[in-house]
Amino acid sequence: MEVKRRKALGRLGEEMACDFLRSRGHRILERNWRGSHLEVDVISEAPDGLHFVEVKSRLDAEAAPEEKVDARKQRRISAAALKYLNESGSDREVFFDVVSVVFDGSKTMVKYFPQAWIPMYL
Repeated sequence: MEVKRRKALGRLGEEMACDFLRSRGHRILERNWRGSHLEVDVISEAPDGLHFVEVKSRLDAEAAPEEKVDARKQRRISAAALKYLNESGSDREVFFDVVSVVFDGSKTMVKYFPQAWIPMYL
């Protein structure tokens, strides 16, 4: 898929993920937050704390998008979250979630994986 179409798909997936999170009581604080070379797709606030959310979008359901959030990606998002927390001074509980969005013909499936991983800071 060409880069322009892939980016448009990613933006649409992120918009749908934000709508999904809002419908579950989240307030979107940041989208595509960057801290130097680190990035988080969505940072939201819910009654239970801050959520750092990776959004994965695909055009068909052949491969599960959430499976693309591997250990390397988790470490990068966790590092970005730590940078965000240090800059914001927040002391809220933190969660790492994944939202997968699959556009399959005329239907769109959104799946939410709350607390998809717990980072280990050594």
